[in-house]
Amino acid sequence: MSFTKLDYCQYLLSSPINYTLTNLAEHLEGVSHDRVNRYLRQEKLTPRLLWENVKDQMQPCEDGFIVFDDTVLDKRYAHAIEMSRRQYSGCEHRVIRGIGLVSCLYVNAHTGQFWVIDYRLYDPAEDGKTKLDHVVEMLTHLVEMKQLPFETVLMDSWYAAQKVMEHIDHLGKIYYCPLKVNRLVDDTGGVEKYKRIDQLEWNGLEQRHGKLIKVRGFPKDKKVKLFRVIVSTDKTDYVVTNNLSQASTHVVQQVCDVRWKLEEFHRELKQLTGVEACQCRKARIQRNHIACALLVWVRLKTIAYQTHQTIYRVKHRMLSSYLIEQLKRPSILMVLA
Repeated sequence: MSFTKLDYCQYLLSSPINYTLTNLAEHLEGVSHDRVNRYLRQEKLTPRLLWENVKDQMQPCEDGFIVFDDTVLDKRYAHAIEMSRRQYSGCEHRVIRGIGLVSCLYVNAHTGQFWVIDYRLYDPAEDGKTKLDHVVEMLTHLVEMKQLPFETVLMDSWYAAQKVMEHIDHLGKIYYCPLKVNRLVDDTGGVEKYKRIDQLEWNGLEQRHGKLIKVRGFPKDKKVKLFRVIVSTDKTDYVVTNNLSQASTHVVQQVCDVRWKLEEFHRELKQLTGVEACQCRKARIQRNHIACALLVWVRLKTIAYQTHQTIYRVKHRMLSSYLIEQLKRPSILMVLA
């Protein structure tokens, strides 16, 4: 019996909690653990496969959003996995061992629907690339190869680097991204020295409409607009944009809220596809497993949009069918003394 990526994706889609190769071999007749392992070691699935499977499902728009962020696939108990490394996890708020996944999301500005269209795995020991390099590469592919219409790029403060922001400028696109509070800026036109963002003074007009600043290290004639966004009683974001015509803090806050679509995506990916479950040591197996998990998310999300359900309902409905069948005709009959 042959074994393909379709078989593996079907397993990840159908399995409720256990995503191991051993479990797969126990439930698929004619396929051994070694055969699955051998397939995953020999196959080479790339982000291109993801794009081929998602492009016809999308509903792009001229003013669409591109959102970048990364997450850590937890491998804290597997020190021998080749790609795993100690890195900071935003979910855990500490450093853990895992595989870094940098994701690129496309969001329709009118419907709020979103699709993952590209990704990279953070493995500097293998390819020598930083997370910033991956973002620049994905942006370039997006414009030159995928040719998707979009207007705005949203990023976390980690990607608010001159290299990325200049590249977005070069592409003729708009960006919005928060800056860390210790970033040095000048809002006096060179009259005073640079100071930390959280030390700036804000009058009522600037609070509502933002202010022009220069970020230290940027070209002397490069100005961006800074907005002070009150997220909650104990959190304030300082958001910069190259859209100098933007004059509403409220609109900036609404735009930045779109960035949480990527947090939603990462949560769904981890909870419904088993993307973190593979404990195989070889990097190639890990790459192929992650690629298949992303394809499974695309399939689940497509069904969710078509049936107007949540992606969780689509996945858990399979378990509901199992429970209904077991209650009608139980394979193990309950007895009492």
